[in-house]
Amino acid sequence: MLQVFAGDALSLARAMTRADVVVHAIQFPNAPVEDPSKGRTYMEVDGRGTEVAAAVARKLGVRRFVYLSGAGAGRSLPQRWFKAKDLAEKAVRESGMEYAMLRPSWVYGPGDHSMSRFVSFCRRLPVIPVIGDGRTPVYPAYVKDVARAVADLVRREDARASVLELGGPERLTMDQVIRTIQQVIGKRRPLLHHPPKLMKVLVLPMALLPRPILSPDAVDFITYPLEIDPRPAFDYFGFQFRKLADGLRDYLVVPS
Repeated sequence: MLQVFAGDALSLARAMTRADVVVHAIQFPNAPVEDPSKGRTYMEVDGRGTEVAAAVARKLGVRRFVYLSGAGAGRSLPQRWFKAKDLAEKAVRESGMEYAMLRPSWVYGPGDHSMSRFVSFCRRLPVIPVIGDGRTPVYPAYVKDVARAVADLVRREDARASVLELGGPERLTMDQVIRTIQQVIGKRRPLLHHPPKLMKVLVLPMALLPRPILSPDAVDFITYPLEIDPRPAFDYFGFQFRKLADGLRDYLVVPS
């Protein structure tokens, strides 16, 4: 497998040589906690990294560029993560290639970063910590369904200038997500809510760790109330996206 580095035109060119379609799904390690000292920021990786990738793909004659953007992109929102996605989408849209862009909400599945953490909390902790009031809306989408949608965008002739918000079929709050995890794994634990402002102060010492699990900006990221409309994507792809409980059972529950 080729190693590809965000913003590195040489490694990107090696990966894209002779490609007809490129699927670009990029993120830095330990997101959403940025590490500017290592270039691991939304602007450097999502924004400028995608700019370079789109430029390289066009130069190599790639026909179609499929980009996994993010929910909230395209709304000119002021936070850095949204600005980075807007910059990336602009580069893809103006590249001259055919393009398809998905703006997914919370994508989860085996080995993921965030849902797996809550699964671990529910299995091991007597009380589950929740930042905020637990009512932040999310639309969890199972990674297998997202992958199927991406594969459709690679193949379909009508996916030449497509931009779709993507999520699962349920609008859930964070509390409901955690309760669903507990239902699937058979563990019931109380939830303890922490005010975001307090959490921003408490997580400051984590910056001294080599891989902090939170930062003040990450607290803002995970509590940002963002609504999407996944229904046009459901109509376009024409298959049933799994509810959260069904997706979790697909990989958390061992058949008896």
